[in-house]
Amino acid sequence: MLRWLIGGGREPQGLAEKSSVQTIGEEQIQNPYTELLVLKGHQDIVRFLVQIDDFRFASAGDDGIIFLWNAQTGEKLYELHGHTHKITAIAPFSSSDVTEEKTDLLMTASADRTVIVWDCTSGRQVQKVSCFHSTVKCLTVLQRLNVWLSGGSDLCVWNRKLDLLCKTSHLTDAGISALVELPKNCVAAAVGKELIIFRLSASNNGSEGWNILEVKRLVDHQDNISSLVSVNDLTFVTGSHVGELIIWDALDWTKQASECNFWDSSVHPDVQPEIKLSQSPHETSVQHLTSDEECVFAAVGKGIYVYNLQMKRVIACQRTAHDSSVLHIEKLPNRQLISCSEDGSVRIWELREKQQLPAEPVPTGFFNMWGFGRANKQASQAAKKMQENTPVYFLELVGDLIGHSSAVQMFLYFGELGLATCSADHLIILWKDGERESSLRSLTLFKKLAQNGDLQLKL
Repeated sequence: MLRWLIGGGREPQGLAEKSSVQTIGEEQIQNPYTELLVLKGHQDIVRFLVQIDDFRFASAGDDGIIFLWNAQTGEKLYELHGHTHKITAIAPFSSSDVTEEKTDLLMTASADRTVIVWDCTSGRQVQKVSCFHSTVKCLTVLQRLNVWLSGGSDLCVWNRKLDLLCKTSHLTDAGISALVELPKNCVAAAVGKELIIFRLSASNNGSEGWNILEVKRLVDHQDNISSLVSVNDLTFVTGSHVGELIIWDALDWTKQASECNFWDSSVHPDVQPEIKLSQSPHETSVQHLTSDEECVFAAVGKGIYVYNLQMKRVIACQRTAHDSSVLHIEKLPNRQLISCSEDGSVRIWELREKQQLPAEPVPTGFFNMWGFGRANKQASQAAKKMQENTPVYFLELVGDLIGHSSAVQMFLYFGELGLATCSADHLIILWKDGERESSLRSLTLFKKLAQNGDLQLKL
């Protein structure tokens, strides 16, 4: 049964929709993915997919094995063995040594406390580092500085040859969970509830040495930071386990705006007990963030939210986009979004503008999303005035891909080549545009027939 959300366009911004996801049958006119290829090989949960180039991608997960695949054909290119525990981070990068031909490389970190660099062309292991005191949770390549970073209990800086250039002292037992590059040779590291800004500087003595300086600690989050993403050179965004979304200035690291859906009992003492019963931290956690510079797209609990950076407010959402937590969300080049969930589904949404009725209020912030707004009369009047001048959007479900039998961890969008998804069911699925694939088969057949005809004429 294919699931479909109906009535998405009848309610402003999707904020008053039903609590359950509805089904209407299998007709999905705007969903191009009518064919699929199932890729087998992994023996445990597949958690990571990374794109290597226009045609290749890598997969990794809890079995510690890395596979390289052809996104067009589904062909398995290489099976990389070297780790003894689950993969915890993965990052592609290209060799930029001017004396050598460009090489596509892949870095993988594991719970076995090692990092391995692989050659994607040959499938061979290039280098292995085993000097870590804890598991590396994140890897980031700084192309401009020609170094890469590993984050765990320490922040380490490495060169292309995997020589350790410098490292921080032990930060916390929790360690660094996410890293993002910032301007002025800085990086932001998520460490529990804190956001630590580090600056990298090269040694002045002409050697290849580097220094790491901690320049600021941002403690605005009330709970652990669960997602960290760069918007552009001026802005980056963080999300926490209690539904906080904070927009930061990437140059001076000040808070530009925020949306919060944690509840203060001093402000709402009469509704706090009810909220505890209906909204668990798991249901409000910001699981994933992405951005197209105009908006930030957030996976919050079972829902997806569109936050406009210029308006500084949420312009559309689906509070119950899936039956379970949304694990990954991406904006496509068009006005579509794709989301995947613990419920095993992958959904395609279209952000659409609709005519707003004069009597409709404009919610501002996560408080209003959950029905506990505290705007005063003056704010309400300002909201009504804003409503008259700003468009209203809603998210309409246009496709529902049912193929996995367990939680879909993430996906990669390959444009006309389709969509790759990975899951806790140990499988990877390549979703293909049925019409395009049919046309390609017809073209191949026509060429073969034409070749056979030429051969017969020659004979």
